[in-house]
Amino acid sequence: MARSNVPRWSRSSGADVPEPARLTVLSGPSGVGKGTVVTALARRVPELWVSVSVTTRFPRPGEIDGVNYRFVDDARFDAMIAAAEFLEYATYGQHRYGTPRKPVEEKLAAGVPALLEIDLQGARQVRAVMPDVFCVFLTPPSWDELVSRLTGRGTEPPEIAAARLERARLELAAEPEFDAVVVNESVQQACDELVKLLHLRP
Repeated sequence: MARSNVPRWSRSSGADVPEPARLTVLSGPSGVGKGTVVTALARRVPELWVSVSVTTRFPRPGEIDGVNYRFVDDARFDAMIAAAEFLEYATYGQHRYGTPRKPVEEKLAAGVPALLEIDLQGARQVRAVMPDVFCVFLTPPSWDELVSRLTGRGTEPPEIAAARLERARLELAAEPEFDAVVVNESVQQACDELVKLLHLRP
């Protein structure tokens, strides 16, 4: 179920019509399934451009540079910060992640719908520099469902699992900051609602 807090409208021929979102940020708590939903949405809507984040961590098995992430070393990441090449960036554990500014600006200038899948901290940074960005919050059907997703594997020490749950609780509290909310009951359902919400043509 999608809930829109700030509908966007423009006037055309005397009638109110929805104004399509050009740049969209999709965020939500850890474990809610952002990556899975975005992957499915990109397959369904080929015209949608999804930003590829830069990271200082090493590739995991099966990950491709330039597809899953752009993998760089710390010196290169520092140089990108110094040159103001990021829309947003953050540190998680021992690694850093960021959204390169230039590709986003180029896609928007070309009229291509663009999507950023980033965390809460990143969403706030993007909103600060691009106030017109359309921010969508992906939320789980229930807290119990999110707990199950975050702890279901049972492979992490209890203190790590507890820290992830506490972070997720704080992230969920940020829902009112967003323009619209989509409850991720299933990947297909979430994609259906995002297609309608963002005025995309699958």
